[in-house]
Amino acid sequence: MFKPGPQCQSCAMPLAKDPESGGTNADGSKSTEYCSYCFVNGQFVDGGVSLDEYRLKLDRILKDKKMSWLLRTMTWYQLPTLKRWKGSV
Repeated sequence: MFKPGPQCQSCAMPLAKDPESGGTNADGSKSTEYCSYCFVNGQFVDGGVSLDEYRLKLDRILKDKKMSWLLRTMTWYQLPTLKRWKGSV
């Protein structure tokens, strides 16, 4: 049975797919919660963006990477359940 591994708690990307093996915390250590595309030096790359703005940004990125409509839709609905976005709705 397929068991998904840890995923970025900002964008939902599987952390195993991150070429940098995770973002970086303020002390330079690897983040176990966020990917390198979302989190650098303890801060979100796009800090201050709303959930709705982020959904649109991420959908454009996934579309550019030729991700399926189904994957993009699943990600759209999953974002509010992730640590960064909980309570943002």
